[in-house]
Amino acid sequence: MPFRNLGLSDQLVRGVLATGYTAPTEIQSRAIPPALAGRDIIGRAQTGTGKTAAFVLPMLYRLAANESANGFRKAVRGLIVTPTRELALQNEQFVIDYGKFTRFKSLSVYGGASMDYQLRKLREGVDIVIATPGRLLDHMRRRTINLSRVEILVLDEADRMFDMGFINDVRQIVAALPRERQTLLFSATMPAAVKALAASILKTPEVIEVGEQRNPVETVSQRVIQVRKEQKLDLLLRTLKEKDMNCVLVFSRTRHGADRITRRLNQAGVKAIALHADRTQGQRMRALAGFKQGLYQVMVATDIAARGIDVEGISHVINFDVPNYAEDYIHRIGRTGRAEASGVAITFVSFDEAEYLRRIERFIGKGFDLEQHPDFPCDFLRPAAPKVAGLHISIHARQRVRHFGKRRR
Repeated sequence: MPFRNLGLSDQLVRGVLATGYTAPTEIQSRAIPPALAGRDIIGRAQTGTGKTAAFVLPMLYRLAANESANGFRKAVRGLIVTPTRELALQNEQFVIDYGKFTRFKSLSVYGGASMDYQLRKLREGVDIVIATPGRLLDHMRRRTINLSRVEILVLDEADRMFDMGFINDVRQIVAALPRERQTLLFSATMPAAVKALAASILKTPEVIEVGEQRNPVETVSQRVIQVRKEQKLDLLLRTLKEKDMNCVLVFSRTRHGADRITRRLNQAGVKAIALHADRTQGQRMRALAGFKQGLYQVMVATDIAARGIDVEGISHVINFDVPNYAEDYIHRIGRTGRAEASGVAITFVSFDEAEYLRRIERFIGKGFDLEQHPDFPCDFLRPAAPKVAGLHISIHARQRVRHFGKRRR
């Protein structure tokens, strides 16, 4: 189905096609028509499914349709609330790209950026604000933003806002908006708190669920290496010396760990930069720009900081720590192998992370072949795996351990 068949205006279709997209994804084809009709939407979809267009395009369409009847040029009419600065910036770019042939003005509002700049733009008048909860509440308390004319509200990645402790902030924001509005809520998962929020702020919503992505893209080759916890840094340095390690994203479970890894890499002569929530916004933007430009071979990031980051050409993703949640494993390794390019995902697993690895195996429905590096021998994962839908997980049962070119049973 082409975008034209979704009911979008010619201006918006031109904007979408100008970005290089030719056909809508599943979440777009299912969510856009009811959203254009004015329905509230609950969209359950993972990152990478095209969900951003599923709410940006209806927002632009609604504001354009009501533009002639609206005389409040300096009032915010569209509001997108998102958990992180990076995601706010990414969403604003989508608003700019898709709205290329419209006249709407947008502004991203987040902590760590110039308050003076945001105040000036708000005084000049913007149609759409993309904001993180904390900075938006700050403007609301200062009475420097007018939300009395908001026609459409989007809550993006609602589950992440819950994880980060923003649910009460979101409730405060929603309470300040007009009751007569359209609300679109998107979330990868639906924990009880998010369900309760949706029930209290949406009116007879259309619920759209796109199949949970449990299988990594086929272009990503996955490797899992057993290693003692204290040897992970040495193994990382050795791994980075392999060929074609030119653009590598390393994931750490904690901010402290990301800094420690980055220091060690730089001490060893590997150009690396850290990205996490303790960095100022300016530092994070410079780090990301430097990584994109090839100034750094390695970026070390936490899951939340990396949310919303889109960097082309990442050759390898290395999970220095096994993620706590199986869904995050899919999100992490999905940073490589994009646009039909091949990519490699390598996971370092220590003894205390074995259960996290089992969760990932249960989630994706298959087991991993475990490897050992010859310079870091380690064989601590023993047979004890559960069965998944008739498939016997191989990690602990039929364990096959590769010794970098050699295989033994």
